[in-house]
Amino acid sequence: MAELMRWDPIREVRELERTVDRLFESVLGPWYRPFADGGRVGARYVPVDVYTTDDQVVILAALPGLRPEDVEVTFEGNTVTIKGEFPEVSGDNIHWHLQERYYGPFERTITLNMPVDWDHAEAYFENGLLRLVIPKAEEIRPRKIKVKAK
Repeated sequence: MAELMRWDPIREVRELERTVDRLFESVLGPWYRPFADGGRVGARYVPVDVYTTDDQVVILAALPGLRPEDVEVTFEGNTVTIKGEFPEVSGDNIHWHLQERYYGPFERTITLNMPVDWDHAEAYFENGLLRLVIPKAEEIRPRKIKVKAK
């Protein structure tokens, strides 16, 4: 016997939204994710690069138009969080023709999969690029030994 279910238009809209998200993500791959959050282009999304050297982990975050005092970096457990807010351009005589950049608060959290030395982490800001340099924990750094003849 078929069960009657009450029509819920909100449920239908949410299902349609999920279907469209899956469609765009299947076509655009990871490039779609930044646009699918919050309905505004790039909402809360900050592009980052993360790489390691023998001694450190380096995180680069693109934050064009911000100053060092506009950015907050926090470490907790094995994660680093970068927060801030892109100020909106405003004025009486502004008539937008195209607006693609995101304005408003952002937050990006990166989980590191290796032990690091948070106490000696440093942050640099230059030309809109935040560079976090985090030393690896001593126990995972590569060690070299001198080979002796016998």
